[in-house]
Amino acid sequence: MSGELFPRARAVVADGAVHVPGWLTAERQRELVEACRGWARGPVPLRHTTLPNGGVMSVRTVCVGWHWQPYRYTRTAGDVNGARVAPFPQWLVELGRAAVDEAYGEGAGAGYAPDTALVNFYEGGAKMGMHQDKDEKSGAPVVSLSIGDSCVFRFGNTETRTRHYTDVELASGDLFVFGGPSRLAFHGVPEVYPGTGDPASGMRAGRLNITLRETGLGG
Repeated sequence: MSGELFPRARAVVADGAVHVPGWLTAERQRELVEACRGWARGPVPLRHTTLPNGGVMSVRTVCVGWHWQPYRYTRTAGDVNGARVAPFPQWLVELGRAAVDEAYGEGAGAGYAPDTALVNFYEGGAKMGMHQDKDEKSGAPVVSLSIGDSCVFRFGNTETRTRHYTDVELASGDLFVFGGPSRLAFHGVPEVYPGTGDPASGMRAGRLNITLRETGLGG
């Protein structure tokens, strides 16, 4: 967040997991917020995802490029309205490549080719339980972008949902990339801090999280 009294330092949270505070400018955050608002209107709208056990996720999600539903990707949203999801734009590919370069060093993102984005909106006490991003066939890194309210991002290990884990505070504009040995680490969001967002981001309330991934599905 801009204007911080004590600027936060970038950190390697685990092997292959890098936190870069304040990576997104306020202008880029506003651009992303506007893009997400457009995607949330459809063709497949923002929705609460129903899990196979009947549970309903507290976050609301909209997808771009490929539609995610537990636990697979499809081009059309059979669990919502049957429509084909919005296409994945080239500018989002470029943003993903720049993010990987920032996390791992110049040139690291050259071959990165994200083709889906999961956009999660947190409001009213929404949380995310510990889980692995393992529905992709590609082992390429996951790029996570945070806008709006700050949260506790719990980053664990690849073997279990429980300890050991590290709690990281993600604020508006922060970048978090995890790949390599940390690609299948369990992670979640146990708490969001209402009213902590940067007004310059364009978010009126709540937290927006955009994760870019390579599905490895081609086509």
